[in-house]
Amino acid sequence: MPEEKTLFQKIADREIPANFEHEDDQCFAIRDIEPQAPVHVLVIPRKPIQRVGAANPEDQALLGHLLLVASQVARQLDLEDGFRVVVNNGPNGGEAVPHLHVHLLGGRKMTWPPG
Repeated sequence: MPEEKTLFQKIADREIPANFEHEDDQCFAIRDIEPQAPVHVLVIPRKPIQRVGAANPEDQALLGHLLLVASQVARQLDLEDGFRVVVNNGPNGGEAVPHLHVHLLGGRKMTWPPG
């Protein structure tokens, strides 16, 4: 029996609508439906890696690509004053969807500690 698609795979396949900010052969970036900042974009690999803690050494280039895309999207969205990049890992780390993704947050001053 084939594995069920993740929520993000369904979005990538256009089975679920989303507001896309970026797409390439390795990943895509969409607006978060429950934004935690004025700008809240998710950068999601097309490869369904469950979480960053489950990534393998062969995923190194993809992980770097996700961060470069987050930076590119931040420039596109005029976040020159600063932005935050967050990766949640596991339920206690704030992970809500078990498919690796990078949160790009901006448009306001970020506080520390974050949560």
